[in-house]
Amino acid sequence: MPDTPPSPLPLSVSVVCKDNRATIARTLDSVRGLAAEIVAVDSGSTDGTLDLLRGAGARVIEEPWRGFVKQKQFALEHCKQPWVLHLDSDESVTPDLEAAIRTAIASADPGIGGFEINRRVWWGEKPLRHAWQPEWRLRLVRRGGAKWGGYDPHDAMELTDAGSRAQRLDREAVMRHDSILTITDFMEKQARHARVGAMSYHAMGKRGSVLKMVTSPVGAWCKQVLLRQAWRDGWRGMCAASITSMSAMMKHAALLEIQRREDTQADPGDPPS
Repeated sequence: MPDTPPSPLPLSVSVVCKDNRATIARTLDSVRGLAAEIVAVDSGSTDGTLDLLRGAGARVIEEPWRGFVKQKQFALEHCKQPWVLHLDSDESVTPDLEAAIRTAIASADPGIGGFEINRRVWWGEKPLRHAWQPEWRLRLVRRGGAKWGGYDPHDAMELTDAGSRAQRLDREAVMRHDSILTITDFMEKQARHARVGAMSYHAMGKRGSVLKMVTSPVGAWCKQVLLRQAWRDGWRGMCAASITSMSAMMKHAALLEIQRREDTQADPGDPPS
């Protein structure tokens, strides 16, 4: 007799999306049979994303974009199951991760508020095993015991119960991240994120400088190439390191532009003669 497929877990999967047809099908397929519900918060898709969501049985909530942190928090608050797994619209659960999630939820003691998962970037159909590795993300949490924090676009889930702690799943039970479809697409995405990051820095009162614009990219490149050994991923790894460096430069350049524009507007200039 064929093996009976495992039952869905008491788990909600939360996703925020807009026009992600190119990647979200994999996201949805990866949690089929794993979760009791999928909560998708969409901010205006017109490319067929909504059809894919509804075809997968997701509960779709259409909501104007609030920003990365607020939108993900909104999605989290609409989940109903005891456990919540958040996936971005270009992330998916690998078979090893599914097995790890099932074991974690079945055996978690009450003091465990959530689990960190190693996210690994795929470039096409090939993973980058060194660039950005390991990239731990708290993504599997008990409902009501976590919130979204950080700053746009670098959001981060945080535990809110003082007595709870996070545990890491197996490093090789990875979350697949299809963030690089093409180099051009990835550079454009990093440019958008750099602009949003600069605006967030400015709102938090952080100041930019020419020194940071010069040293931050060098530090980002060295971290990937020397510490993470991105060179072992070949030309893809070197591209990833270089684009990361470029993103750091763009963020600090954009922050400088924002604050200098503001300083110029605040300066009344010479009084009239």
